[in-house]
Amino acid sequence: MYKRMSAVLFPLTLILLIGALVWGYQENQEKNAVLLKAENQYQRSFHDLSYHMERLHGELGNALAVSSTSDGMHRKSLTNVWRMTSQAQSEINQLPLTLLPFSKTEELLSKISNFSYKAAVRDYKTKPITDGEMKNLKALYKNSGEISKDLQEVQHKVITNHLRWMDVESALATEKKAEDNTIIDGFKTVDKRVSAYPELDWGPSVASVYDKRSVKKLKGPPVSPEDIRRKALKYADLGSGAKVHVTENGKGTEWESYTATVSGANETVSMDFTKKGGLLISYHNNREIGAPKVSMEDAVVKAGEFLKRKGYSNMTPVSADRYGNMGNFTFVTKQNGVLIYPEKITVRVGLDNGHATGFQSSDYVNEHQENRKIAKPRMSLAEARKKLNPDLRETYNRLALIENNDGEKVLTYEFGGRINGSKYRLYLNADTGIEESVEEIRTASGAQQK
Repeated sequence: MYKRMSAVLFPLTLILLIGALVWGYQENQEKNAVLLKAENQYQRSFHDLSYHMERLHGELGNALAVSSTSDGMHRKSLTNVWRMTSQAQSEINQLPLTLLPFSKTEELLSKISNFSYKAAVRDYKTKPITDGEMKNLKALYKNSGEISKDLQEVQHKVITNHLRWMDVESALATEKKAEDNTIIDGFKTVDKRVSAYPELDWGPSVASVYDKRSVKKLKGPPVSPEDIRRKALKYADLGSGAKVHVTENGKGTEWESYTATVSGANETVSMDFTKKGGLLISYHNNREIGAPKVSMEDAVVKAGEFLKRKGYSNMTPVSADRYGNMGNFTFVTKQNGVLIYPEKITVRVGLDNGHATGFQSSDYVNEHQENRKIAKPRMSLAEARKKLNPDLRETYNRLALIENNDGEKVLTYEFGGRINGSKYRLYLNADTGIEESVEEIRTASGAQQK
């Protein structure tokens, strides 16, 4: 009996053992293949990063080598600088550096990218390269050379000592061996060097990209929770029996604010206010929205009436989108016939009864100016119209103050029209006729564009 069982079980056990060994070997091979593929990817990205930083240094040198009046060469070199920085940024993102402090180097590359792009695409006839920009190029040439040299030293150690990026990933994950890892030490050295560089004057076009709005610019004294309570009751308008709960946010920081929740018999309204000045920046009514019964045309009128009741006068609707049973409307200030786009408010309306359910005014709060000074356009409407594509079928025109890509507020002629089967808005500088912005008006899925 025992012999018969052994004769059956032994071969079966042997087969299972062999199968397990084969399976384990295959799993190990597959794991090694994945690790090898990842290691090769890391090595390629790192060597490409070193190469493109060296190329970046060379292109900055090319921009400095030619005459300051050589607009064509500057444009070509700065375009290449933008391309090199973009590639370097992409390669950094492919390396396992998320846990490594390398933010200063990434920020510098981002600023070089924005600086070179905006300098390369502008009209040098009206905006030639400035002495300040040449000074920046000299500093960037020196800095990029140092960064490139540091990366090449790390690259030499990686090749000579057969270092692996998978060890870097493991060290960063465990935080045990990160202190004595050659690659990590090299990148820390680069970032430390970059953090010591003096800040350059990048100009308004680049600074605007990184400039964070500050509540210090807001007018008015700080308000108390009791002030917010009174304001919230007035804005919510849910009756005398409504209850208010006020919460203070960001205490001790620059971004102090209040959130007020007003509860009525059937509705609850939540609002956010700035602490400085007590300005309303958002409003949300969480009522359930029923089936649509109000048209978008009637809803935009009701949205305008809502703004007037809340104290926002001279607001004009500039866009409307419908999402199911909700309508979203964007309003901007209108002053002496000019639409001021930076002063923007968005209102959300329920199409069941036309009542506002949401409101966002942070742009308006930060940008609003009483009696803003707006110069008259140097070009006439007829002169600006000549700058348009003759195939554009114009549907409307109006004066508009916008913020352009350089972060500057400029007066423009806004033209709406159709071309190539699509709707567009074009903003032409009212002084020069240059296209400041072009927007295709798209209808999103589930939305209706007005």
